[in-house]
Amino acid sequence: MTRVAVVGAGAVGCYYGARLAQAGHEVHFILRRDFEAVRARGLSIRSKDGDFHLDAPLVHRESAEVGPVDWVLCALKATAVKDARALVAPLLGERTRILLLMNGLGLEETVGAWFGAERVFGGLAFTCINRGEPGVVNHIDYGAVTLGHHLDDPSALDEALALWDGARVEVLRAPSLLLARWRKLLWNVPFNGLAVTAGGITTDRIMGDHDLHAAAEAVMREVVAAGNADLAAHGESARLDADADIEAMLRATEAMAVYRPSTMIDFVEGRPLEVEAIFGEPLRRAVALGVATPYLALLTTLMRSLDPARADRAG
Repeated sequence: MTRVAVVGAGAVGCYYGARLAQAGHEVHFILRRDFEAVRARGLSIRSKDGDFHLDAPLVHRESAEVGPVDWVLCALKATAVKDARALVAPLLGERTRILLLMNGLGLEETVGAWFGAERVFGGLAFTCINRGEPGVVNHIDYGAVTLGHHLDDPSALDEALALWDGARVEVLRAPSLLLARWRKLLWNVPFNGLAVTAGGITTDRIMGDHDLHAAAEAVMREVVAAGNADLAAHGESARLDADADIEAMLRATEAMAVYRPSTMIDFVEGRPLEVEAIFGEPLRRAVALGVATPYLALLTTLMRSLDPARADRAG
């Protein structure tokens, strides 16, 4: 049995942490908003793959209550990455590994600089998950996680994959974490961005509208160009395939149930948006590498202007 701590136990953290607990691991959830509800009634997962309930999950308000663990699953919003250092540090022992289940680019570099690059992994969840009432997580569709190691060490990645043995989660191997990050951005940039800038709409409306669908594809082609330039700059041979990867993302989105992307939910609920990790950092890399990305630049500008956190700072 492996000791796991979930930091950032929102919808994504609770779902994947619950799957590890279901598989028999000792999982500690560091909760704030839903602490009282989960302590009193347990944690319920309403899933397309079958509902289940953790009657007495191990819940805590502070990381220091848990102490060193084998694995930290960090599922914070990228807007809270600055808080990760203080939250994760009490959980670290000599052999603790850190899996970042977070959206965006450049996160592993930040966390690796704090705690050591060799212990940092990235996890990219392609899933439709959101919160229900306190203590309830709704797993609507998909659910696979692609795992990569920050230094692309195959043996280290084997250990990360082994954690999920017996869990009801499809786990995929990413020999290049940077490639996997850019492939995830192929979805996150257009669909999170257009869902917000079109007024807080769901993915089916983007797919069903000719102009929005075309805009999504145009942004995706720019993400491919920027990603491939970044991969080349990092000395990697792997590349995104513009036609095949875009078509795969569009097909998967078309097949989704009606879905509210996470950034759209944050927008309509007035929370800070993950603008810099999902939009700003890819744009900065594109500019530095001389890759023209006018659609990405416009989308980033609009997302920054709509970010409630920016409005708060301006006020």
